[in-house]
Amino acid sequence: MFSQIAYEWPQFATYYNLIFLAKAAGTTLALSALGVILGSLLGLVLAVTRATRSPWLAPLRIIAFAFTEIFRRVPFLVTLMLAFFVFQMFLADTSLFLVAAVTTTLIAAAYLSEIIRGGLNSVHLNQWEAAVAMNFTLLQTIRLVILPQAWRIILPPAFGFFVLFIKDTALASQIGVVELTFAGKVLNNKGFSPTLAFGAILVIYFMISYPLARLGAALEANLASSRHHRP
Repeated sequence: MFSQIAYEWPQFATYYNLIFLAKAAGTTLALSALGVILGSLLGLVLAVTRATRSPWLAPLRIIAFAFTEIFRRVPFLVTLMLAFFVFQMFLADTSLFLVAAVTTTLIAAAYLSEIIRGGLNSVHLNQWEAAVAMNFTLLQTIRLVILPQAWRIILPPAFGFFVLFIKDTALASQIGVVELTFAGKVLNNKGFSPTLAFGAILVIYFMISYPLARLGAALEANLASSRHHRP
């Protein structure tokens, strides 16, 4: 095995192959980042919607709950395929990257909404009641009172989700998005051994995820709630 890798390496480590892998890694990072950034915004809306108490907003709370539960329970690949066929039916010229980006956003929003909701709920009820006593609206309460306290709870698990989500974007290769896993298939089809082609993909995934995981651990150590802090 190692002799075969050594034999293939000069042909594998060419300028064009390295550029191809770098672009695929960029696509993986772009999908992950778009999914988490847009998913965080949509997840915040879902979490705030579910935090409302007005009877008039009950239909929106039901929709937010249904959205969260459906996209958390349905496998990523099933959602991706459904999105792909829906876009093919109504917007056939849509790029595959956009289809994957929409899917990752929906999935990320469902998971991140639960993380955000947990953070909002971690703030003591007295803080909510004090905001009501000061005649704050719900949005003012969330923005000025709750989020400044909840973000320390929200950020570490949200960051951990981002690291895990990078690996989930590999499923975008199933519809032809040229990300890292798809790049491994292409290099394997060009005649390079699976060990070399996918071994290189493994190394790149590690190089991306490990520093992020260490950064997430540092955030968790510095931003965790006071009950986890050392005296």
